[in-house]
Amino acid sequence: MTGASGWTRAGIAFGAGLLSVLALAPFFLWPVLFVTLPVLVWLIDSATPSGREGDTQGDVSRAAIAGWWFGFGYFLGGLFWIGEAFLVEKDKFGWALPFAVTLMPAGLALFWAGAAGAARLFWRPGFGRVLVLAVGLACAEWLRGHVLTGFPWNVLGYALTYPLVLMQSAAVLGIYALTLWSVAIFAAPLVVAADAPPGRLRSGIMKGVSIAALPLVVLLVYGAARLAQAPAPMVEGVRVRIVQPSVPQREKWRPENQRSIFADHLDLSRHDASGRRDDLEGITHVVWPEAAMPFLPLEHPEALEAIGELLPEGVHLISGALRRERATQGTASAPSTERVRAFNSMMVFGHDGGVGATYDKIHLVPFGEYLPFQEMLEALGFEQLTRMRGGFTDGEAPRPLLSIGALPPVAGLICYEAIFPGEAVQASRRPGLLINVTNDGWFGDTTGPRQHFHQARVRAVEEGLPLIRAANNGISAVVDADGRVLHRLGLNVNGVIDSAVPSPRPPTIYARFGDWTFACNTLFVIGLIIVLSRRQQA
Repeated sequence: MTGASGWTRAGIAFGAGLLSVLALAPFFLWPVLFVTLPVLVWLIDSATPSGREGDTQGDVSRAAIAGWWFGFGYFLGGLFWIGEAFLVEKDKFGWALPFAVTLMPAGLALFWAGAAGAARLFWRPGFGRVLVLAVGLACAEWLRGHVLTGFPWNVLGYALTYPLVLMQSAAVLGIYALTLWSVAIFAAPLVVAADAPPGRLRSGIMKGVSIAALPLVVLLVYGAARLAQAPAPMVEGVRVRIVQPSVPQREKWRPENQRSIFADHLDLSRHDASGRRDDLEGITHVVWPEAAMPFLPLEHPEALEAIGELLPEGVHLISGALRRERATQGTASAPSTERVRAFNSMMVFGHDGGVGATYDKIHLVPFGEYLPFQEMLEALGFEQLTRMRGGFTDGEAPRPLLSIGALPPVAGLICYEAIFPGEAVQASRRPGLLINVTNDGWFGDTTGPRQHFHQARVRAVEEGLPLIRAANNGISAVVDADGRVLHRLGLNVNGVIDSAVPSPRPPTIYARFGDWTFACNTLFVIGLIIVLSRRQQA
């Protein structure tokens, strides 16, 4: 490996990154990282070709290139399912599929290129260089979750969130600090063993395994202790019905299907999980997925009337829905013009069909719900995937809490808002429940919806809050504050979930301090690097 160059070296990095995706949902084969992350360490080791010592700039650039190829493989394998969205209307958007599937991973890989290049600047012999890379990659993943609009999908730390006992560590560390420890844990055994002098391989293996085992055992012991507590009780007087209509995305927005899709939502809501019609007897809240109605419900009085007929008195419908606002703009010297703003919202309907509360999505999907430089690109003929003229408008931050009957205060998360660590709770008042409505039908029966569900589940553990999730095509679920899945409907299943609602846990360490936990862990590891460096010099 250290002798590889050119395309061979790039292929090794790309292959190792591609294999690393197996550590994440839905495979959870995280032992693969014990092999792939050492490959990245050794590629950075060999950034100085024989006979070229002292070429610092060249070392950094070669390390960055290796990091880019590793990241490109990782993100290509983890995000290939994005291409499915461009096939929903392939006559309109199919041409963009190759660009979306390759350019997005290529752009995200720049963060890993920067991490590898920066790590090379502080590279040192021994285990210290593993910690240097851990800091570099963890900081790169944090930046990936915040730069521009941020896109923290498949952050490497998710490798340490399965099984459930390991997931508990997210309540203390959060996903970015778990990334730091993931690199240190998985890279240590082979790197330390390979560094052992001749004749001392066995001691090198023992040392490397011990370095990895210590933090891993600490995480496992903490997780076991947390799960040994009695599960949180259920909220009294509340029973929810989650509706999963499983409407194919290709059919959802055709005008001729609007009535039948809406009727299907109403019909499913009237039946329990066994298919028996009960007209919502004993149910206090019904939850429909993102953009459940393929029209603007507030502009269709007959739809509001039908919702009112569905809901008994005291029962609420929580549904993803689209809405428009019209406002007239003008001055004395300029003619008045009408401005239309569209929102991707979560609405709460009462038994009279009226809207009691609304939350507008604040974290919109680039190129899916809006275009950067919207007016200019629309003038050139481009459209976002939702084909909403003018794009969607983001709602007001911080995310407000919704009061919905006997439910605890609710923080609404629409679609991929559930992937942002530390942003699920933004209000000054802590919620008691997360409700995530989504439409993963865009991405077919691929790894994408499964990854999305797992990341939403980790948010529940980070915050110590239960999660209700309603997805158009799946995965819909009820998850308690410890990440246990109490009820679940898989992909492409048409049906409902009837469930009580778990209570929240007291605020977790991560809920109290957010990414300051990542900052503290990073400073601790930097201190270890300094100590190891001084010991080597001595």
